[in-house]
Amino acid sequence: MNSHPILLPMITLVAWTFAILLIIPFRRFRGVFRGDVTAEDFRLGESANVPAEISLPNRNYMSLLELPLLFYVVILAQYVTQTDTSVTVDLCWTYVGLRVLHSLVHLTYNHVLHRFTVFALSNVVLLIIWVLFSVAVITI
Repeated sequence: MNSHPILLPMITLVAWTFAILLIIPFRRFRGVFRGDVTAEDFRLGESANVPAEISLPNRNYMSLLELPLLFYVVILAQYVTQTDTSVTVDLCWTYVGLRVLHSLVHLTYNHVLHRFTVFALSNVVLLIIWVLFSVAVITI
C-alpha cells in the first residue's frame, strides 16, 4: 500500500471545513429557539438582524472556501506531478494548523489583530508552497 502524505493535510482541512459547516445550523436553530432571530432573517442569506454569534460560523465557513481552494489545487498538483517533498508536506500541515487557528480565533474571542495575523501567516505559507511547487515544476 502506497502512502500519500501530501493528501493528509487536504483531507484534514476538508474535515475541518465540514465541522465548521455543522456549527452553522446549530447556532441558527439555537438563535431561532431563543428568539434572537427568525427564519425570515435567513431568507436571502443573513439579514442585518442576525447577531454576530450566529453569523460568524457562516462567515468562517465562507473563508474556508476561498483561499483554501488554492491550497487544494497545489496539493493535487503536487500529488499528480510527484513534486511533493517532506518540506512541502510540513508546510501544508502548517497551513492547515494556521487555518484551524484562524477559525478558533474567529469563532471564540474574535480579536481582529490576532485573527488577521494568523490569516496573513497562512497566506504567506500558501504562497511559499506555491513558489516551491512552481520551482519544482520548472526544474523538472
